[in-house]
Amino acid sequence: MKRSRVSIPQSRSSFLSIQCKECGTQRVVFSASNTNLNCEKCNTLLLESTGGKALIHADILKRVD
Repeated sequence: MKRSRVSIPQSRSSFLSIQCKECGTQRVVFSASNTNLNCEKCNTLLLESTGGKALIHADILKRVD
């Protein structure tokens, strides 16, 4: 196979900008985080670890590249 035709694999996870539903605080998180994250101000659960893709309990604003 020619070297120019070998594709580079793309990552399925990314960094996301999320916003807390309670107080509106914005935060940048990794979509496959392995720890639970709480809001810094109101201490509500924003991101729950599942071992793969994390469950996001907040509003996703955009994907940070």
